[in-house]
Amino acid sequence: MNILWLIPLIAYLLGSIPFGFLLVKARRGGDIRGAGSGNIGAANVARNAGFALGALTLVLDAGKGYLAVWLAARWSGSHAPWIAAAAVLAVAGHVFPIWLGFRGGKGVATALGAFLAISPGAIGAAVALWILIVIFWGYSSLGSIVAVAALPVLLYLLYAPRHAPPISLMAAAILVSLLVLAKHQSNMRRLLAGEEQPLRSRKK
Repeated sequence: MNILWLIPLIAYLLGSIPFGFLLVKARRGGDIRGAGSGNIGAANVARNAGFALGALTLVLDAGKGYLAVWLAARWSGSHAPWIAAAAVLAVAGHVFPIWLGFRGGKGVATALGAFLAISPGAIGAAVALWILIVIFWGYSSLGSIVAVAALPVLLYLLYAPRHAPPISLMAAAILVSLLVLAKHQSNMRRLLAGEEQPLRSRKK
């Protein structure tokens, strides 16, 4: 079998590792899906299980996205369509993990890691945008929504000096952005209703 055809499967399986769920289960014996927003991502873990576990969840969720894209680049000789497929499947794995009945997180950290391997400049700008929004408005979800929505534009502008990204990578950025935004519909409704929980608010 051509190893290239394993790239989407491996990317999905890497993405589907539910680090937030596993860390909280190992440390506290509980199910993070029953706390706060019910999400397995870093923000909900930080609010309900402590900053340290939240930060570790963020690093590991981003790391699996980065690893999926790095492996795709290494195995394919940096062939853009395979890299794009790995990025999309890694995020899809986090959002729809086979281990949790296809009910996972929102994909922000995994998308961050995947596209960090593709364009550090675009991710740097997206993270700066997220930080500014959190500083001024205090909502992690709002920062994530804006940063992810801006990702395709940032990738196009910052992929490489005077070079636009390959079409397959642009398509991947758009697909990932739409998927992550779709997973934030409930956050958007709560933000509009003034019911969203700020990042600094932590469950006692």
